[in-house]
Amino acid sequence: MRQLLLACLVSGSSLATDLHAVSPSERLELDSWKLTLPVDTPAKGIPDEISPAELAGFVDARHFFVDPEGRVVFRAYCDGVTTKGSGYPRSELREISGGRAASWDTSGDRVRVMEATLSVTVLPRHKPHVVCAQIHDADRDVLMVRMEGRKLLVEREGLPDVVLATDQPLGKPFDLRIEAGRGQVKVWYEGRQALDWQVAAKGCYFKAGCYVQSNLLKGESPESFGEVRVSGLRLR
Repeated sequence: MRQLLLACLVSGSSLATDLHAVSPSERLELDSWKLTLPVDTPAKGIPDEISPAELAGFVDARHFFVDPEGRVVFRAYCDGVTTKGSGYPRSELREISGGRAASWDTSGDRVRVMEATLSVTVLPRHKPHVVCAQIHDADRDVLMVRMEGRKLLVEREGLPDVVLATDQPLGKPFDLRIEAGRGQVKVWYEGRQALDWQVAAKGCYFKAGCYVQSNLLKGESPESFGEVRVSGLRLR
C-alpha cells in the first residue's frame, strides 16, 4: 500500500486507479534496479529515486506503468527534473547490487550481461533523440544505445558511432545484449554482434529505460516527451 500511495504522490493519479493497475514489478524483475523519475516530490532524491524495495507494486501513471500489451512504459517529458550534471530528463533504471549502487570494472574476470527486449515508441519533436540503454562508469557514459530519428546506434565518447540499424521503425521491438568484462565490452543487436571493444573503465553499472536528449532549451514544448517500452530485461 505504501508504494501505491507514493505512486499517487508522484503521478497525481487516484489511488483507486492504481489499485487496479498492473505494476511494472509484475512484468520485469526489478530487485537489482532503482528507478529515477523526472520529477521532484517529497519522495527521496532530486529528482525522485525509487529503491528496489519500493519498486515492488510501484506505478507512476505518467512516467512508469504497464501498457495493455504487458510492456513496461518508461516516459520522460522534456520539461522534467534532471539529475546533477545532465540537462536532460530521464525515466530510467540504474543497476543495484547487494542493496547498494553497483560498481564494477570492465577489466574484471566476471563477464556481466544485460539483455533487453524493447522498443522506442516516441521521440521528442525538435531533437528526436532518446537513449534506451547505457553502461556508465564513475564519471561518464562508457556507451549509450541511442535512437536518432530512425537510426539506432551505439555512441561512445570520442569514438565513431556503431550503427545498429539505419531504419529502425518507431515502436518495433528489438533484442539487445550488452556484455562487459575481461577488458571487453560487446554489443549484440537482434542476435548479431555489432561491437567488440577493448576498454578499461571502473565504477561501472548498467542503465535501461528512457533518457531523452532534448529539453525546453532545444525548442521542445512541455508536452513533448520520449518513450521506451520494455517487454524483457535481465541482468546476469
